[in-house]
Amino acid sequence: MGKQKGMVLFFSLIVLIIMTVIGVALAVNSNQSIKMAGAGSERIEAMTAAQGAQDRVIDINEGTTLINLSSQMVTNDVALGVTNTLEPVGSACQRIVKAHGMKIGCNKIDISSTAVFGRNDLGELTVVTGIEQQFRAGN
Repeated sequence: MGKQKGMVLFFSLIVLIIMTVIGVALAVNSNQSIKMAGAGSERIEAMTAAQGAQDRVIDINEGTTLINLSSQMVTNDVALGVTNTLEPVGSACQRIVKAHGMKIGCNKIDISSTAVFGRNDLGELTVVTGIEQQFRAGN
């Protein structure tokens, strides 16, 4: 029995080292999970900002501005941190040209809104929406 006096201390130190390694690994894993959750919420926030900026740019430019848009127009929404690009797309109307005896014209416009997010603005998210504005083109 005299030879076993230090064995309990030795095994206690081994168990303590193993528990410490497990604790450090769990702390690192938890820190990574928190960072990933934060990045996901920043992406959702950027998506919401881009969609809100699209709604705002459509409301501001509705009517004759969109009808007469003939070249690309870029606007910056400083409040939301989003860059909007309105670009006319040339293609045929979805409606019948002479509906109800009136000639119907239309403009198709692609609106892309780009928001940056993340640490040092390394993430970029772009939302693209197409709209078709119809108008009376005469008799």
